[in-house]
Amino acid sequence: MKTDETATKPRPGVSPMPSALDQQLDAVVAAITAPGGPLAVGRATVLGADLPVFANGPATMRDYLAFFFAANGPKEFLVYEGERLTFADVHAQMLKVAAVLQDRGIAKGDRVAIAMRNYPEWVAAYCGVLHLGAVAVPMNAWWKSEELAYGITHSGTRLVIADEERARRLAALPKLGVPVLTVRTSAEVAASLGFERLDDALATAVAAPWYLPPVSPDDDATIMYTSGSTGEPKGAVSTQRALASGSLNYLVTGLALLQLATAAGMPAAEQQVMLLNVPLFHITGSVPVLLVSIAIGRKMVVMHKWDAGDALRLIAAEKATYFVGVPTMSLELMNHPDRDKYDLSSLIDISSGGAPRPPEHVARIGAAFPGKHPVQGYGLTETNGVGAGIFRDNYLAKPDSTGRAAPPLVEIGIADPAGGPFAPLPAETVGEVCIRSVANCRGYWRNEKATKAAFVGDGWFRTGDLGRLDADGYLFIVDRKKDIIIRGGENISCQEVESALYAHPAVAEASVFGLPDERLGEVVGAVVYRKPGAHLEAEALTQFVARDLASFKVPAHIWFAAEPLPKLGSAKIDKVSLRGVYRALYAAQEHV
Repeated sequence: MKTDETATKPRPGVSPMPSALDQQLDAVVAAITAPGGPLAVGRATVLGADLPVFANGPATMRDYLAFFFAANGPKEFLVYEGERLTFADVHAQMLKVAAVLQDRGIAKGDRVAIAMRNYPEWVAAYCGVLHLGAVAVPMNAWWKSEELAYGITHSGTRLVIADEERARRLAALPKLGVPVLTVRTSAEVAASLGFERLDDALATAVAAPWYLPPVSPDDDATIMYTSGSTGEPKGAVSTQRALASGSLNYLVTGLALLQLATAAGMPAAEQQVMLLNVPLFHITGSVPVLLVSIAIGRKMVVMHKWDAGDALRLIAAEKATYFVGVPTMSLELMNHPDRDKYDLSSLIDISSGGAPRPPEHVARIGAAFPGKHPVQGYGLTETNGVGAGIFRDNYLAKPDSTGRAAPPLVEIGIADPAGGPFAPLPAETVGEVCIRSVANCRGYWRNEKATKAAFVGDGWFRTGDLGRLDADGYLFIVDRKKDIIIRGGENISCQEVESALYAHPAVAEASVFGLPDERLGEVVGAVVYRKPGAHLEAEALTQFVARDLASFKVPAHIWFAAEPLPKLGSAKIDKVSLRGVYRALYAAQEHV
């Protein structure tokens, strides 16, 4: 196993840990989670592992939603263009959605897909599915018709709730085989597609389901599809307990930071407000954004589509206190020419997740937004977004770290990347990052092989990321074991893009890899060897693969090699050397 020799060298200018902030956070978290505390922690056996669990918090999503919606009823919850809905309004819609689903034969354990961009209806649909005890299956809104068909078929979805654009994609499929309820769709368009409108169904629905089956903590709650090192997405299955626990784990950190701010003389805003600028179909959008907002009574200002200028306007107009997005988004806020035209004084934290934030951006955030705090989180779909986090002064001190394991439920360890049961490696040794917590998913839907490889027993999940832990328990991601590209928070399978390239009759060999990009983190690069005598230009090949790939997966840069691509002793294409050569070439071109 290779190790990063430079990782063990002391870093100049890095203050020793635990820092003062770490000590303060640890003390506050200990009080919150102690016996008798608001979120007391005990232990339980879950899926064969002895793990810390919340002793008194809701262990099912039905209980979670019922408790927090009731607690925050009169507060404003969702703002979308001219629409403003309270928690009570959304709760009532949630119950009616559950009634509509039940009236159409959806029962406990049935899968219901949600295929739409960010709308208030997404929230009501997701919560309604969970309330009924069915399984929510959020679909990537950027997927094309065939990808949507795969997710629906693979998950065994029995009903789809979709906006107009997704409904049109579904209508283009020759044999969908499941009913579709459309939102934000005119009666004429819905009729032309042959689908029923959710608004019409709600208009005649009763106020709540006539019967609610019992739901246990170990029942399935969601299937979230994630792209890995193979072309076919894997469906990460979360139980009721895992989803509720992940949300409450975020809540502990939020409460601790709030207490520290109050103690430092910074009174909390009357209501926390955040810009909902990340997709709800991503784990960041659905757990740390949506479900935590429900718990703390936080208002969400819904953006249908990301636009940095519009984001600045909404932050100022709605007095947003918290911003979270992929690093691309905070960079665009920093660089926007109109940034100083808006009053951003309400903003406290500027958080990122879903992709690595370049370390140099951390100091730039502090300079661009004086008094605002940079935050970075690390988690995966398979962990319900829960993993590590780094805050404020700690982030400034260690800008290339993703922080410590998120208390009180999470444990992070480093293991040999060769696979197998978890066995910890020493501090400062590079290996595969592994995460253990009750918030982890139970496995992959209908994929026993992938489940056994990643969920290796005793509660541990192998992330596929390579990293190290320093002596203070801070995690540093150094590479990825999985053959994926992360473009603006979207996972892209290199194999899938290569398959699309190989479909062209003039392509003999192809290799796909990530290229560094300041705005998106990475973009897709490809090197292609044409069949002898074939004529093919980059633009034509780009247009060819765009027919079958979602737009974010299409290569941004294609090079043509004059000779067959280099091979390893196993006869496989030497992607590592190709990636190094063409990343250097790309960097040189960027600086010309």
